[in-house]
Amino acid sequence: MKIGIVGLGLIGGSLAKAYKRAGVEVYGNDKNHLITELAMMARAIDQELAEENCKDCGVIFLAISPDQAVKWMEEHGNELATNTIVIDCCGTKRKICEAGMRISRKYGFSYVGGHPMAGLQFGGFKNSKETLFDGALFAVVPSDPNDLFTLQKVKEVVLLAGFSKVAYTTAENHDKIIAFTSQMAHIVSNAFIKSETAREEGTKISAGSYRDFTRVAYLDAGMWTELFLENKDNLKREIDFLCEELGKYSKALEENNSEALYTLLEEGKERKMEVDHRCD
Repeated sequence: MKIGIVGLGLIGGSLAKAYKRAGVEVYGNDKNHLITELAMMARAIDQELAEENCKDCGVIFLAISPDQAVKWMEEHGNELATNTIVIDCCGTKRKICEAGMRISRKYGFSYVGGHPMAGLQFGGFKNSKETLFDGALFAVVPSDPNDLFTLQKVKEVVLLAGFSKVAYTTAENHDKIIAFTSQMAHIVSNAFIKSETAREEGTKISAGSYRDFTRVAYLDAGMWTELFLENKDNLKREIDFLCEELGKYSKALEENNSEALYTLLEEGKERKMEVDHRCD
């Protein structure tokens, strides 16, 4: 089996290296041809993914933005074999899945929405690594939940890259959950670090909580702007809820209300325990 990868940044580059580690032949390309050449020199890919060899790939990962992924499928759909499975790696699913399902029906290839649940604060091929996905979860949005043959093949291919679990969901449910578990973390961290205290005092007195909380303030503004706007309904709902909750803490402090503050803190601790117990 041959794997194709479009986009050789952190995610695509790590996929390439993970599949090479597994002994799979990998074709890849990046919009920056220098990155493609670097990936070949680093032996992360065997050949450049091109028009003439797209049809040889059993699976092609699109590790690019949603808009770029839609454009790629429209431009290259007629080059793919009917048994090729295209899996996008985009951080939101409703827009890309609707387009992917429509375009795959038009050209006859198979499409599955995907989201590798792993990453680093720094992007680019230079930061990619073969172990990035080891033990991670891969979320899958099936085009046809009854197509067990395609879903089994996707699972087998994903596990080869080091993922330990595949979770199946809908595009709607994925975007609702990801607004809370991922997008909110990036927005809150990005806003938090703008404090004048951070600028004036830096990290003179800090511990692991500061480091962990601000890690994802490093982000690709262009990519995340696109993802946030695509999921604005879910994300705005989470932001509005957080602002309302923070207002309660602020009010308790302003009023020097120890009872109210204690109750709020206990509620948060109990919810954390409840969520952790449910995940066990």
